[in-house]
Amino acid sequence: MRLLRGRASDHERDYARTRELVDRVAAEGVPALRVWTPHRQVAFGRRDRRADGYDDARAAAAERGYAVLERSVGGRAVAYTGSTVAFALAEPVDDGRDSIDARYDRVAAAVEAALADCGVDAREGEPPESFCPGTHSLRAGGKVAGLAQRVRQDAALTAGIVLVRDHDAVGAVLAPVYDALGVQFDPATVGSVARAGGPDDPEHVVDALERALVGERPVETTETVG
Repeated sequence: MRLLRGRASDHERDYARTRELVDRVAAEGVPALRVWTPHRQVAFGRRDRRADGYDDARAAAAERGYAVLERSVGGRAVAYTGSTVAFALAEPVDDGRDSIDARYDRVAAAVEAALADCGVDAREGEPPESFCPGTHSLRAGGKVAGLAQRVRQDAALTAGIVLVRDHDAVGAVLAPVYDALGVQFDPATVGSVARAGGPDDPEHVVDALERALVGERPVETTETVG
């Protein structure tokens, strides 16, 4: 497995780096993993862009000092404060033997193990009116992690986020954003590793996720810049 480390110079380059990761995995057939802390931003999904209040939602994020990013996948807006940890695991698709559900189960179990390594007892599911609501989430009191997946003919990307701290800040920016989008959201449902009694250091969570997602596979590490 190829392990890429380092944060890009800006949020647009970060987004491009993940696309390049998937393309390389498709071309070479070698799984690759990124675990990093994205820049301060609110990332909107396709469903958000179709909402009548989308322009107001973008303005609400920008007014609070967050860069605005548009993701190519579905789902609802997600806020990154600079301490939020993201991960992207790209794997070659092998004749469909590893199904979407199987990948979700395997990656979710790894994230749960990483959180346990951080002293957080997380379980599948999320409270009602959570941010970016979906069926592949982990909660420890509030929602602490969410997963998404995109599958091409030649590669699959399973990605997600883990909130390390700043749960109040995430709730504060997403409340007006979701209000503009017409999406029910309760800021009290935002959890974090720190809120659940774990460390508030993002690098501690990055290390735990890398260990859990790599597993027993041999690793080639690349430090990325720019």
